[in-house]
Amino acid sequence: MTSDTGARDPEIVTFGCRLNSYESEVMRGHAKAAGLDNAVIVNTCAVTAEAERQARQMIRKLRRENPEARIIVTGCAAQIAPEKYAAMPEVDQVIGNEEKLRPETYGLPVAEKVLVNDIMSAKETAHHLISGFEDRSRAFIQVQQGCDHRCTFCIIPFGRGPSRSVPIGEVVRQVRALVAAGYNEIVLSGVDVTSYGPDLPGQPTLGQMIRRLLAQVPELPRLRLSSLDPVEVDGDLWRLIADEPRLMPHLHVSIQAGDDLVLKRMKRRHLRSDAVSFCERARSLRPDIVFGADLIAGFPTETDEMFANTLRIVEDCGLTWLHVFPYSERPGTPAAKMPPVPVPVRKARAATLRAAGAAAVAGFLATQVGTTVTALVEKDTLGRTEHFAEILLDRVVEPGTLVRARVTGVEGDKLSGSIEG
Repeated sequence: MTSDTGARDPEIVTFGCRLNSYESEVMRGHAKAAGLDNAVIVNTCAVTAEAERQARQMIRKLRRENPEARIIVTGCAAQIAPEKYAAMPEVDQVIGNEEKLRPETYGLPVAEKVLVNDIMSAKETAHHLISGFEDRSRAFIQVQQGCDHRCTFCIIPFGRGPSRSVPIGEVVRQVRALVAAGYNEIVLSGVDVTSYGPDLPGQPTLGQMIRRLLAQVPELPRLRLSSLDPVEVDGDLWRLIADEPRLMPHLHVSIQAGDDLVLKRMKRRHLRSDAVSFCERARSLRPDIVFGADLIAGFPTETDEMFANTLRIVEDCGLTWLHVFPYSERPGTPAAKMPPVPVPVRKARAATLRAAGAAAVAGFLATQVGTTVTALVEKDTLGRTEHFAEILLDRVVEPGTLVRARVTGVEGDKLSGSIEG
């Protein structure tokens, strides 16, 4: 969750994913243009019950601190259960995931407390050109929205609607503008980014879009991708992984579990062997590549043996950066009706996975000592390498700058380095 304020500009409080971060910037622009002041916009997440709890807690805190402010709640949690947030006395208005991206929404008086449509009827992804982000280090670009799949644990399709893609020309236009504004790294994001393209003329794949983007914006230094499905990577993307140095050697993979029966009960599109094969192929094409992954601990019916298979996949795939979630029931999903694993067991298994992740990070960082990296400075002396490792630099540098640095050591979960030149 991030929060930032301006003198009279609305405060934006963001929970959840990179796509929400992008959309918060779109809302910031619309709210400023509409002259909306003395307002707080809370952009919620619904991926877990804990994310929703934190959002409600923040709403109450914001009201205590801003008794006269107009509090607007939006995002996936508000889209899925608008009545829950409208019933909170601290909330002035609830707007849906489509409405929050429309500029006219912010100039309207609060005539209706709830402005939320049927997201499943959404047909297009609006093309929102933004001039930059409050965080000057990197920018996130929405290339895809929604999801047509129905994983049994996931409520997000009901918050985001069907899959739809942003035309390649619009992606190129926005990336070109952001690079011209000084951004040296762009992250392509979406709800299900590897499903990019079937709804567009010519049905381009994600890899084809990225290839054209990099060809048409040669001045873009660094490109990253958000979460990939291991069985939906197309031939063009494989070639880019092998041959394109501007595509960073860091891929985040939506694995979720390492046991085949759990994966089937999750209604995932891949099996354990698919995830292992994906990582092996990527590493054969680009030996220095590192992987992040989403993993769920304690999915309903998960036995100790099933969990052991998930734990082993950290080593079998050579995963480094783990996003670990104890399973969280989402009302209305099929998994919520399955025999549950006790909550203490879920938490214990999540802790075991996180420990494995911490060990993997430590092992990877040790291999970086003595190498030379290119770091994108995020703040003062903190940068991020090509492999997404944090590095503490030996002097302050302007955020968003790319610097070459010699890695001299490891400090906790970060590298330390000396800037060259």
